Amino acid sequence: MTNDILQVHNAVKRFGDYTATDNISFSVRKGAIFGLLGPNGAGKTTLIRMITNILIPDSGEIRLFGEKVSAEQQNMIGYLPEERGLYKKMTVIDQIRYFGELKGLSARQATERGYQWLHRMGADGWEKKKIQELSKGMSQKVQFIATAVHNPPLLILDEPFSGFDPVNAELLISVIHELRNAGTTIILSTHVMEQVEKLCDDILLVNKGKVVLSGSVRDVKSQFGRDTVLIEFDGSDSFLDKLTGVKIISRTSHRAELRVDDTSQIQKILEHAMKNVTIYKYEVVEPSLNEIFITVVGGSQTNGGAQ
Repeated sequence: MTNDILQVHNAVKRFGDYTATDNISFSVRKGAIFGLLGPNGAGKTTLIRMITNILIPDSGEIRLFGEKVSAEQQNMIGYLPEERGLYKKMTVIDQIRYFGELKGLSARQATERGYQWLHRMGADGWEKKKIQELSKGMSQKVQFIATAVHNPPLLILDEPFSGFDPVNAELLISVIHELRNAGTTIILSTHVMEQVEKLCDDILLVNKGKVVLSGSVRDVKSQFGRDTVLIEFDGSDSFLDKLTGVKIISRTSHRAELRVDDTSQIQKILEHAMKNVTIYKYEVVEPSLNEIFITVVGGSQTNGGAQ
């Protein structure tokens, strides 16, 4: 018996002459956090809409909870779309109750869980505020609560960190970990690769409607070797300008991340750096997911919202 909560087989979706998804196949393990990644126009949103039965694939099959995707399974899904959809004149608790009832909860259940979630999200006292009175970050918390209030076994989160400051982003990361540890399966679509590295067990990278990378985060990173050097130092960073055979991925006055063309250069880079600055940290690592994303997809396509 498979442990996969979701199976996508050769999913094709066209809009006129445009192919949004081109024979895409993947599976999501029960209880995993799965990263669905890609640049604008990659096909991510189309995939999500097919998983949630908003769109029907032209060919291929999508199976959810062991059955072909249908309207009957929708109460088992919580979907946070990138385009937020709260009713601005409703109060926070009325909004949460409304979404909970849409997903099969009684008004009492939805209200009780709403208050519990508001407390967990650091939003005590918000219940009587109207949505239009809230900041973007506050509205985002309410939208997340409305998505999760019915305790669905599958959560689909599209750019969930949008509008959050670093403190609230860390809060959301903690909540996502808690949900995962309680058995919830989570599909996460985001451009914030640092969050993907912190959260995801497995990833799928799509570009122009096709799969370009898939597997566990560990396996994907290992495919790209240990050819990245992190240096933290004190002194002028001008020594970096004299290095050859390296690509400077990031650079500040006291820190640099370099990718080398040939790993035999790693010792020479260290020797050069030691002659010019005081080294506090020198580490050879695998490339970050952000660097892998840019390498595979191309830097010109990495900005903007998910599609």
